Amino acid sequence: QVQLVESGGGLVQAGGSLRLSCTVSGGTFSGLPMSWFRQVPGKGRELVAAISRGGASSTYLDSVKGRFTISRDNRQNTVYLQMNGLKPEDTAVYYCVAGRRSAALAVTLTSIDYWGQGTQVTVSS
Repeated sequence: QVQLVESGGGLVQAGGSLRLSCTVSGGTFSGLPMSWFRQVPGKGRELVAAISRGGASSTYLDSVKGRFTISRDNRQNTVYLQMNGLKPEDTAVYYCVAGRRSAALAVTLTSIDYWGQGTQVTVSS
């Protein structure tokens, strides 16, 4: 069973930075496309960033382009989300997800096989 454990959330002022980490166990990490989703109360989950199995391809939500960077370390079984220039509208619960092995990028809810427990990110103005 694949398990995802996130860390790195917290409270930060607008303009600040946070780095989220997600360590995966129970599966062959290098074979999994990985993503970060987020959700605010009353809204659905939205894709923030996705990265391919080898790390060569990635995609981002338009509103985070140029501020957030997704990366992965296949030796450490970990995926990261570096978040710079945080804005109050980035406040959400952030989820690490592992996509289906057949997917190049895990960008839709139907392409997700595993979810982390979520970590709260709060950006104060």
